[in-house]
Amino acid sequence: MNDPNPPSLLARRPLRRALRNWLERHQHPLNFWIHLIGIPLAVAGVVLFVALPWNQWYWGAAAFVGGYVLQYIGHRVEGNDLGEWAAIKRVLGLPYVGIAPGRHDQAQPKS
Repeated sequence: MNDPNPPSLLARRPLRRALRNWLERHQHPLNFWIHLIGIPLAVAGVVLFVALPWNQWYWGAAAFVGGYVLQYIGHRVEGNDLGEWAAIKRVLGLPYVGIAPGRHDQAQPKS
């Protein structure tokens, strides 16, 4: 019943698919590296907003906004929409850019 050798974290298909999708949307080196700073900064902003005393709320807000600004800059360089913005547009039936034009052909192996 219990598998003595459970699949590794990267062997699970949903995680692998999500990582592949993320890497496909962040191909430009600046976008990739700026996200490695922006995502933790935005998450730290949420933690700071909750953890710091109320009279210091601005530190958490600044970190959160700063992290998202970095991600926005990265996606402008890449030429595609932010993930959250693309999801909102998709739900509303609006056009969105999931993968930057011109990069999709590079991401897919040619037959």
